[in-house]
Amino acid sequence: MVLPVAFGWRHLLFANWPVDADELDAHVPDAFAVDEYDGTGWLSIVPLVNVDTRPRGLPGWAGVTLRELNVRTYVTCDGEPGVYFFSLDAQGLASVLGARLTHFLPYYYARIRFRRDGGRARGDGGRVRVSSRRRHPGDRPARFTASYAPTGDAFEAEPGSLAEFLTERRRLFTQSPNGTVRHTNVEHDQWTLYDAKTSITENTVFEATRFESPDAEPVCYYSPGVDVVTTRSKRWR
Repeated sequence: MVLPVAFGWRHLLFANWPVDADELDAHVPDAFAVDEYDGTGWLSIVPLVNVDTRPRGLPGWAGVTLRELNVRTYVTCDGEPGVYFFSLDAQGLASVLGARLTHFLPYYYARIRFRRDGGRARGDGGRVRVSSRRRHPGDRPARFTASYAPTGDAFEAEPGSLAEFLTERRRLFTQSPNGTVRHTNVEHDQWTLYDAKTSITENTVFEATRFESPDAEPVCYYSPGVDVVTTRSKRWR
């Protein structure tokens, strides 16, 4: 049995591109339906730092820090909403192997650097710089370099808004090699969000995931983070 996990998600960028739902559907297992907002699907890149990562029930000091960059879309399964990941790059070889074996998540080993310039403790003013280079043996290379900073006032996503659609997801879906649909539930407080001023200077992760780079400009949000607990991976009903 895979133990539930606790950690903190910190210094997140939600960079979100509108993508035709049919294009996304071609990359999503048949068990899932692409979830749409304003008549389109959405493809997102989310860099973040996982802090105090440990089995649920252990104190924070027992955890480790893991840097991550994920590519995801939004789906439903039997009408229930969730997230589907196309890739998750992470710096931590043991964690990558563990997540692949126990949660059937498409993790890849990468070298990822985060740097935060100035700003106050909660993140409203500092610029975050991230650089990710996939180093997974035998897989296509993927590179992502960007900087981002919160702008304006903090807010919580209004019900029915695009920000809520893209950020307030409390379940992730996966599929095991034998086709079984599995899910993990995620518990945390509502996100504190900011609009984000973002500069992406290098991005080949879409190409590595066999997507064409979207033409539209991304809709971007920043969050200083939340504390998170998950359930173990379970077979979908």
